[in-house]
Amino acid sequence: MNQTNCRIIALANQKGGTGKTTTTVNLGVGLARRGKRVLLVDADPQGDLTTCLGWRNQDSLHPTLASLMEAAIREEPANLEKAVLHHREGVDLLPSNIELSVMEMALVTAMSREFTLKEVLSPARPRYDYILIDCMPSLGMVTINALAAADSVIIPVQAHYLPAKGMTQLLRTVSRVRRQINPGLRVDGVLLTLVDSRTNLARQTAETLRENYGSVLHIYQSRIPLAVKAAEVSGAGESIYAYDPGGKAAAAYESFTKEVLDGEKQRAKLQPALAR
Repeated sequence: MNQTNCRIIALANQKGGTGKTTTTVNLGVGLARRGKRVLLVDADPQGDLTTCLGWRNQDSLHPTLASLMEAAIREEPANLEKAVLHHREGVDLLPSNIELSVMEMALVTAMSREFTLKEVLSPARPRYDYILIDCMPSLGMVTINALAAADSVIIPVQAHYLPAKGMTQLLRTVSRVRRQINPGLRVDGVLLTLVDSRTNLARQTAETLRENYGSVLHIYQSRIPLAVKAAEVSGAGESIYAYDPGGKAAAAYESFTKEVLDGEKQRAKLQPALAR
């Protein structure tokens, strides 16, 4: 596979509790269910993605994302394949733990510090169709590294809470990364999560998003519902497809996965036209 065929997508929002990790898991497994080769990257020292996929004792894992990034900074050889864990639902995981917090501090003084994660992931690109990076809820150096490595960004947003200031800050960071580090970076869209169908808040949030950002952001039609099963799945070590295959959350993530793939197909059609 040519490296350009692999898409790296960062799932980012500096506010916590937006369903970012759950979305990373279920988008990844959704893509794998459609025959795609998928690597999930846990870029959060809390290791929530690693835990969600069933590896609870993160401190015992080695190597991890932090140790690979440390090796890259020191210009030492590192074996990415040795770090990758294989999940039974067909996705691979590059795990993380608290060591990533130390790595973030080390990045401040590193040479070419914004490109360390990109260097780590470079050997993986020929082996995967998609690499999804679950970013930490901050705009620190590890998140900047994720944006530098990514082709695009998906922003999960709570349907009942829209911090306009936070969205503006994130979009400014993306724009700055695009100008200074990664000219090809784009925002794929905003995904509404934790949608409570009993209220009008989701509709109001979507309308506010379209009013404030509709000219520059795509808002996915799929909306992830607020559901007990969707909350429980984070402790089950599996995706919503395995935990509650007939539920509303599984249907919503299936729809979202299709939207992501359809968006890729649409861009692939446009590229030859733009090249002419």
